[in-house]
Amino acid sequence: MIELVIPFQRLPDGFLRFIDDPPDPPPDPRPSATLVLLRNGEEGLEVLLMKRSPRAGFIPGAWVFPGGTLDPADEDSHLISRLSGISSHRAAEPLRSAASDPPGPAFWIAALRETFEETGILLWTLPDPAPRVPEPSLDAIVSARKSLLSGDRGFDQVLDDLGVLLDAGALEYCGHWLTPECEPRRYETRFFAAEVDPDVRVDPHEMEMVDALWVSPTEALDRNRDGDFPLVIPTMVTLDHLRAFDTTRGALGALKEASVPRLLPMPERVAGGIRFRISRS
Repeated sequence: MIELVIPFQRLPDGFLRFIDDPPDPPPDPRPSATLVLLRNGEEGLEVLLMKRSPRAGFIPGAWVFPGGTLDPADEDSHLISRLSGISSHRAAEPLRSAASDPPGPAFWIAALRETFEETGILLWTLPDPAPRVPEPSLDAIVSARKSLLSGDRGFDQVLDDLGVLLDAGALEYCGHWLTPECEPRRYETRFFAAEVDPDVRVDPHEMEMVDALWVSPTEALDRNRDGDFPLVIPTMVTLDHLRAFDTTRGALGALKEASVPRLLPMPERVAGGIRFRISRS
């Protein structure tokens, strides 16, 4: 079991406000997915962190990785067929912990879709053999995102319009976290990681995110300790793991070989902060 004590000023405002009066019984967690985007910066490995809107219903103002809850459409067979680079077994086998869980590939789709919605970054590849059509332009991808965010087109339709597949083979499965039981909004989140080009364009979805920052894991953790960069436990632990690597290749190679336990932080109020005991299952 991992044990951490985090001062209040390092946590988002209002986080764990129900710690002294938790819901009984705890709400069922909603299946979710997160994508940790990595790039090789001038001084080493960097990660993309997004600042949640202060009006967000969950952890407002926190710096987080892109991600969100699964949509029912993420389970659609046509959309699943647009995953490239992984077999159905690899997409499903490490993720399904209960018969009631969504199909494993749906988590990969949700991670890629939510990242596209929140950042404008679409991890895509052409079908093999590639059709005799040009690759989608940046303008076409920007337009496709607008159609997706407005609800005019579904994610499967956007991919059809662009003529691309989702590059799921670029992702490494790297985490499985449950929201503490005292939170009225709970999530069971699968973490993935992927490399992007150093000059990739990031365009935060302003309805959900108010800022975006490429930062080294060490700098992010140092800023959090200074008290002006609120993080939650899964983000802290992920950054602490990534700080050991200088390159995306080293980080992704290590993540590929690592086991992925299911982690549940159990918080307890102590003098000046919150003690988290993180259990594995």
